[in-house]
Amino acid sequence: MTAELTSPSDTARDTAGDTGRGIALMVLAVGLYSIMDAMVKWLGPGYPTMELVFFRSLFAFIPIAFVLWRSGSLAALRTKNPLGHAARALAGLISLSLFFYAYTRMPLANVVAISFAAPLLVTALSVPLLGERVGRRRWTAVLVGFLGVVVMVQPDAGTFDRIAVLALAATVFYALVIVSIRKLSRTETAIAIVFYYALTSTLVAGAVMPFVWVMPDAEGWVLLILVGVIGGVAQFAMTNAFRLAEVSIIAPFDYMHIIWVALLGFFIWGEVPGNTIWIGVPIVMASGIYILFREAHLGLPRGIARRLTGRR
Repeated sequence: MTAELTSPSDTARDTAGDTGRGIALMVLAVGLYSIMDAMVKWLGPGYPTMELVFFRSLFAFIPIAFVLWRSGSLAALRTKNPLGHAARALAGLISLSLFFYAYTRMPLANVVAISFAAPLLVTALSVPLLGERVGRRRWTAVLVGFLGVVVMVQPDAGTFDRIAVLALAATVFYALVIVSIRKLSRTETAIAIVFYYALTSTLVAGAVMPFVWVMPDAEGWVLLILVGVIGGVAQFAMTNAFRLAEVSIIAPFDYMHIIWVALLGFFIWGEVPGNTIWIGVPIVMASGIYILFREAHLGLPRGIARRLTGRR
């Protein structure tokens, strides 16, 4: 009988290959989300926000169906926590609606920059909602990060911008989504979390459609369908990215989002983010990355859970 041996070099090559694929999938996911955000902004002036949410949710079922088909079974959709899915879906629907509304009324880069506060909020919310302990170092990083957020939500005039505050409210609900996913992931599969969120959002937004419906033209149909498909594909690309590689390695690539949307906003709409954004973003990013690496050092799993299925 012969034994099949795996040398350390083979293991290292496999690990390096998985990490490389994880990084590639993360970059792909961030790029797709940026394109989706730009499409939503393009469509926003002609269509109600809830119609955009409806199509984003409905056509996300195309990649969801593909993943279920590949699995060969519907067993992954079994749930032990329907109320948990309902809470996650409600928070997600509110967050998605507020983000889409903000996209059409302020520069894309501004909205995305404010959304970077989500990991800070998750760290703060994990104490009362998850019963987790947060040390002095991470609390300090959270407070410093929030100073960056305060800088970003103030326009050059020096008073709070109403739309920026809505974007911040969207980020708060986004953080609640991530915390909900943290709880659900103890008993539920990733595909179940994505499926029930898409189902709930489609049904709720669909119930509103008779009151706000605007018939799309040919270009509108194509873009609305693509918003859902691209968003769904991006969600699964990011999920697999975190499955293949360590969170501390690939999560920082999420911050490429600000670069892509800033470029898209500039070349399509001539948008130039204000000075407050470029001052606040580095503060928030540095705080988020510090928390990420601190959690990795402490061996906490929350960093992975916060991004697996919480995306818009």
